[in-house]
Amino acid sequence: MSAGLLPVNTKTVEAFWQLFVVNPAAFTIQSDRPHPESGRHYYFQVKADNKPTPLTPDAIRRHLAGFFTVALYAVDPTTQCCRWLAIDADYDQAIADLLKLQYELEKNGFPSALERSRRGGHLWLFLEESTPAGDCRACVQQFAKSLQVPVRSGREEGIEIFPKHDSLPQGQFGNAIRSPLGIHRMTGKRYWFYGANYGIDAQLQYLSKLPKVSRKRLQGFAESAVAMQLRQRERQSVPSHGFITQPGLIFRILDYVKILRTDARNHWTQCPSCAAGGRDTSRDNLAISVDEPLKYRCWAGCSKEEIRRALGHPVRSNRPLIGRES
Repeated sequence: MSAGLLPVNTKTVEAFWQLFVVNPAAFTIQSDRPHPESGRHYYFQVKADNKPTPLTPDAIRRHLAGFFTVALYAVDPTTQCCRWLAIDADYDQAIADLLKLQYELEKNGFPSALERSRRGGHLWLFLEESTPAGDCRACVQQFAKSLQVPVRSGREEGIEIFPKHDSLPQGQFGNAIRSPLGIHRMTGKRYWFYGANYGIDAQLQYLSKLPKVSRKRLQGFAESAVAMQLRQRERQSVPSHGFITQPGLIFRILDYVKILRTDARNHWTQCPSCAAGGRDTSRDNLAISVDEPLKYRCWAGCSKEEIRRALGHPVRSNRPLIGRES
């Protein structure tokens, strides 16, 4: 066997699969060749007849052996749930921020494992049972906010949370993260978890023994985090333009539309106002922020008032009637 490649037995593959494989419907690997302009080794889905090739235990065996490097998807789109979540940081203060998060998570009953990466690290949390992706994201976002750890937005540096979306349309996979314990194609190195001996079996034994986070505990924390965010937004939402919703309630457009696709920043769907006027036949004029789902915009120019009227939930005006004749 070539240098750097390892023999891998069936039990090792089974232990890895149990920990990390959530959605095996696609087989995604890191390119062996760098991009000619960026120099980065990007990821691509292996396909047959233009359809994604499923991930198999043999592919995991070859990943662990070092033949190629697999990327993993966090969300099962049939349930919108995940069994792990990962926090990726690759900027100057990455390890310092990940250590702060790890300490605070541990203190609150959320054990995690820190993996080195080429430019920083990945912090992994494993769950006792499948848990809604939105709850996982809300939980981590609240911890990051309390510690003033930046969350990546656009070109601004910060942590990235996997899963990257609260939910996925059927047939979509979301964003993949490099699978642990393989060989990075750019550096030719394996990046190990701190706190365990080197070697795939020793690392997997360490991860398997790491206490798992209960769904009930995570959801309880996520609910309190979301409630806090909504209270803050309500306090900040006395609108300068004079419009308010029904007192004590917040209009959530995701309750009234069906998401058709999602990218790193936005959910996309048909604009209700455009649809009422027989427009937006491509059904992708309306963008709803993934990170701030109360924010939405029609790229064809419909106002929020027009969108609300089309949904049967018009915005109520709080403007005083000035100059009204008696």
